Amino acid sequence: MLDVVILTDHRYIKPKKIDWYTKQILLEDQLLHDALTKQGLKVDRKAWSDKNFNWSETKYAIFRTTWDYFDRFNEFFKWLEETKLKTKFINSLDIIKWNIDKNYLGELINKGINVAPTVFLNKGEKVTLSQLFSNKGWEKAIIKPAISGASRLTYKINNKNYINKEKKFRSILDEESMLFQEFQDSILTKGEVSLILIGGEYTHAVIKKARKGDFRVQDDFGGTVKKHYANKKEIELAKRCLNVIPYKTIYARIDIIYDNKNKPSISELELIEPELWFRNYPKAAEKLAKEILFRFF
Repeated sequence: MLDVVILTDHRYIKPKKIDWYTKQILLEDQLLHDALTKQGLKVDRKAWSDKNFNWSETKYAIFRTTWDYFDRFNEFFKWLEETKLKTKFINSLDIIKWNIDKNYLGELINKGINVAPTVFLNKGEKVTLSQLFSNKGWEKAIIKPAISGASRLTYKINNKNYINKEKKFRSILDEESMLFQEFQDSILTKGEVSLILIGGEYTHAVIKKARKGDFRVQDDFGGTVKKHYANKKEIELAKRCLNVIPYKTIYARIDIIYDNKNKPSISELELIEPELWFRNYPKAAEKLAKEILFRFF
């Protein structure tokens, strides 16, 4: 019986080609593997979609680099429902279900957390981008599915060129719930700060900036990632955010941008499979391993 299985996706199990991106993934998972093993736990690493592994043979499964589920939602949700009967998840299944749909941002807003102005759109809702821009009076906006990742179907539009995305918007909204958010200009200048919290405590942070001509900050889109020393306001906002949600997290990544009034605001609350940049601060992996040992064993 294993104590913990570290969950990844099938592309990162014995990859034939190891580029810089894959190397980072393997390193991140290895740091956690080593930290858990150091605590005396029996650990292995598996693709979540591995059909040959009996999931009842591990006490826990921790989500880490499961980054193919964005394109396999139906299969992933089915796997969750089947596997929850065989093992327990870290973070918990309740957290996963709550966090996977970005409508949680509405709950944060209702709890007084600063979030970029957002219109939440239900699947099939009969509304156009023209109507949305007219109603809100925004110059620029972001549209994206409520359930997404890695900037899937995410577009930056403005009140002049939105007509080019009306058909695309309609096709997505017919199939999925969506968000219409006011674009925050600082993402192009200040970037996005990601704070990592283990057991509710801040450990480290990075700052991500988009390449010239893009707004997506992820390094797989050409963005840059550097160490960041979070200031008091950023840390306070991240902790307050975790304190108002209905769950206790083992690990969390809080993404913060500065809004158009230059105040820190929540961009995303990443509780499922966020990149945690252990390679920048290996002690965070050790803290996570100790937190798991303390809470579950």
